[in-house]
Amino acid sequence: MCGIISAISSRRDVVPLLIEGLKRLEYRGYDSAGVAVINGKMQRIRATGRVAALESRIAEQRLAGAIGIGHTRWATHGAPSERNAHPQSSGGVSVVHNGIIENHEAIRTRLQQAGYTFTSDTDTEVIAHLIDLRLHEGAPLLTAVRKATAELSGAYAIAVICDQMPHQLIVARNGTPLLIGLGDGENFAASDSTALAGMTREVMVLEDGDCAEVGLSSVHIVNPDGNPVQRESHQLAVEPSTSELGSYRHFMQKEIFEQPVALAATLEEAIRGGSFHPEVFGNNAEKILRGVNDIKILACGTSYHAGMVARYWLESIAEIPCTVEFASEYRYRKPVSSPTTLVVAISQSGETADTLAALSYATTRQQRASLCICNAPESSLMRATNLRFQTRAGTEISVASTKAFTTQLAALAVLTITLAKLRQRLPREREQDFLNDLRYLPAAASRILELEPDIEAWAGEIAATENALFLARGDHYPIAMEGALKLKEISYIHAEAHAAGELKHGPLALVKPGLPVIALAPNNRQIDKLKSNLKEVSARGGNLFVLADHGSRLQTDHELKVIQMPDHTGLLSPILHTIPLQLLAYHAAVKRNNDVDKPRNLAKSVTVE
Repeated sequence: MCGIISAISSRRDVVPLLIEGLKRLEYRGYDSAGVAVINGKMQRIRATGRVAALESRIAEQRLAGAIGIGHTRWATHGAPSERNAHPQSSGGVSVVHNGIIENHEAIRTRLQQAGYTFTSDTDTEVIAHLIDLRLHEGAPLLTAVRKATAELSGAYAIAVICDQMPHQLIVARNGTPLLIGLGDGENFAASDSTALAGMTREVMVLEDGDCAEVGLSSVHIVNPDGNPVQRESHQLAVEPSTSELGSYRHFMQKEIFEQPVALAATLEEAIRGGSFHPEVFGNNAEKILRGVNDIKILACGTSYHAGMVARYWLESIAEIPCTVEFASEYRYRKPVSSPTTLVVAISQSGETADTLAALSYATTRQQRASLCICNAPESSLMRATNLRFQTRAGTEISVASTKAFTTQLAALAVLTITLAKLRQRLPREREQDFLNDLRYLPAAASRILELEPDIEAWAGEIAATENALFLARGDHYPIAMEGALKLKEISYIHAEAHAAGELKHGPLALVKPGLPVIALAPNNRQIDKLKSNLKEVSARGGNLFVLADHGSRLQTDHELKVIQMPDHTGLLSPILHTIPLQLLAYHAAVKRNNDVDKPRNLAKSVTVE
């Protein structure tokens, strides 16, 4: 959600670095932005709206400095406004903060009684005042920040500067990600590796409870007790070019068209050679997976839909029971637990607060075997599980996920086939069929993308409406759910998805003349059942749009419009049916003149509950 970038340098003005970092963080979703730098004194500039508005103000005031912090804010406590934008300040202290401070009201009352005046509605302002209070008690800046954070309940990643100590940048984290980037005569800190691309190639990942003093040529990290700790550095995987739009109109369109390459990169190791090997999930994967009797998938949003598809696959192919849980709900109930359950956590960012908390809760209930599927190698989730599979979608800038979702599905297909093999449910010839299907998947995705002109024509009709219905059966039903989510996320058209067999049990009441109904028609054993459902819609005047496989014997006529899918790849068919729905949502949003990459009220990485 919110984003942090900070820098200290002996070589150059850090303001252009802060602005560039904030631009790279725009994809996370935000409503205001700001920076603070020290150049003899503290200077702070904030603005609502886009980073471009902040950049204009900075240029007008000729802001410069050798140390500074920047922030993009997604409103939680207090409306989007300049007074609530970060950095928040107290005395000579400025703070930027990601997360939510749950006990801010009690701290605010105490600080007001101590004489502090609040100028914002944010929970963040209490952090600035607490640090200022500790400084007035004589604590050094690092100690003041450590003592202040010890009083906080909730999640936070913060960066702090103080005009009395212009050569110290202090950062701290608990439950919200923060990276330190290492340079030559300069160092950086950010909430996201994307923000550091082009500035540094070497990063440290802070652990919960860490507090660090970042200087020009050194980094000193302490734990909550003030004792020094060491964190290993590693090479940054993100390249600056991933944030460049190129010839595409929007990042979402670019990322949709990057899916063949992303799928190939994700599957490269898994399909290398002539068979599936559990080692792609980790060194101890075979031993752990052989002891598994059932699967529990934890995820949110788009990742939840990937898990829903995987449930069909795991139960029908690997013959292993599977449940899929909303992470935000699972953590607040008392489910039946088993030590032979494999908990699979799925997250694009690896920092989804609900998913991390649900995973932690699962491990307290005797469910020790865990696997994550994630697109971010530096993330908290990748460090929290026994096994892991990194999807290789590359950086996703658009808030609405596309290539991260399809690569999650590819990873879950590999997990399904691997488990089927370990459980002796996979004849050798069928394993080879799956290998061939996965090898062909990137090419099949490329052929789907050739349908864009036809899908754009559909989008012209759908964009003029305010409601839409998506229908599918079996393992394509979660894809219908994902299609509805994409449409509502970026076009703001109300959309629902239903299993087609449930139409007569209530949703059919929504169908009226002209209502767009988008249906997925893979050529599988349920195709005749689906055709009957489409007749039910047609009889009530629904405007039918059908994505149909060859062999389904569905053609455009007076009752329905059909786009023929180029391929049917069995197990992988849901992946291919996803891509036209992404294009449909994209072009509908474009035709409605929406901000496609930054839809209202949404954030890319949901790091708070």
